[in-house]
Amino acid sequence: MTYSIGEAEELTGIKSHILRYWEEVIPGFAPKKDLGGRRIYTERDIDLILRLKYLINERKFTIEGARDEILRETMNYDSKAEVLDSIRQIRSELSQMYMIIRKYRK
Repeated sequence: MTYSIGEAEELTGIKSHILRYWEEVIPGFAPKKDLGGRRIYTERDIDLILRLKYLINERKFTIEGARDEILRETMNYDSKAEVLDSIRQIRSELSQMYMIIRKYRK
């Protein structure tokens, strides 16, 4: 499933201007764009946004420190790939349910 920048903001609680800034300073964080130039966020992008949010808001990392931590974690990904893929799948299903409920509540 993919999300617009507004949906990504709603799911993660991170404002769109911050998401655009993170694109500039976080390696590997570059959502694709559609033909109209609008950003399209994937589940992987949402995972990364939530991880950055946790590192910055909860663990009190600077943006540079969070970037470095993300890079370190990426290097260790292979050993945890199966568990992380399961978590990503569950989060995807929950996000889809949230968007369906939101659609019908309007």
